[in-house]
Amino acid sequence: MNAPLPVAAQKPAADQSGVRLPLTVLVAAPRGFCAGVDRAIEIVERSLERYGAPVYVRHEIVHNRFVVDGLKAKGAIFVEELDEVPDGAPVVFSAHGVPKSVPAEAQRRGLAYLDATCPLVSKVHRQAERHIEKDLHIVFVGHEGHPEVIGTMGQVPEGWMTLVETVDDVARLDFAADAPLSFLTQTTLSVDDTADIIAALQAKYPHIVGPKAEDICYATSNRQAAVKAIAPDSDLVLVIGAPNSSNSLRLVEVAERCGTPGRLIQRASEIDREWLEGVHTLGLTAGASAPETLVREVIDRLTEWRDVEEHTLVTAEEKMVFKLPRQLTD
Repeated sequence: MNAPLPVAAQKPAADQSGVRLPLTVLVAAPRGFCAGVDRAIEIVERSLERYGAPVYVRHEIVHNRFVVDGLKAKGAIFVEELDEVPDGAPVVFSAHGVPKSVPAEAQRRGLAYLDATCPLVSKVHRQAERHIEKDLHIVFVGHEGHPEVIGTMGQVPEGWMTLVETVDDVARLDFAADAPLSFLTQTTLSVDDTADIIAALQAKYPHIVGPKAEDICYATSNRQAAVKAIAPDSDLVLVIGAPNSSNSLRLVEVAERCGTPGRLIQRASEIDREWLEGVHTLGLTAGASAPETLVREVIDRLTEWRDVEEHTLVTAEEKMVFKLPRQLTD
């Protein structure tokens, strides 16, 4: 999956004298794969080694078409629901987490399932259960329809969790001022937006109970901080990620809040050469589901057009590693 990728030949960009124009590329670090994504992909790969192809995967294991296609080539079959999985077949749940009803159905049908839910998402699931045990209604900050939100809301009985996406949503809540409330958040949100929403919740409901530690995962926070470091000095920021990747979309927003245009791309082939007109310094990062191969692919494409001088700006070191499920290590 990490082999160099071919890039179509292009004529070099040059000024009127025919001299290639320089381009400084500021590459954000950290970027790309986080520990949860590494673990999820390894779970699928090891499942294929242990059980043989095909191994079924419920939903995209992570939100990246390149990664998904690579696993398909190795024998993974991606499905939307468990009714597409033959009885007795091995199935992997995606890194975003699933409602409790999904593993319950897998057990009922005798499916050999492996849960690739990111441990940081699982932590939010456990927090939700504890809040319900204390009879606290949960206000969940997240994006409607995102798989992580669906999975988290599926951890508690219906009616015990209310979703909010914005400060305006908080203003529309009609719980009594002294209602027993708590809040939790999706792990891949904008750090700044989430802080505003939580502040609004706490102002409206001073007794609301929050998590002991921030739910937004370290990788999301680190990648947003890295974009904040490169965006002010960039004329354009490119974010490698999928359009359904929450953390990647947030990186584009972070760049734009710094006053720098941001564009989301999935592959180098999507870059329009005209975007580089008037661009002397380009910022480059990748969402948590995008492999480093795609970063190098983009650099190679830019090098065909301009004389690239690459600089990496490191704002944090990541050493997090998550354990694999017992079924794959015994």
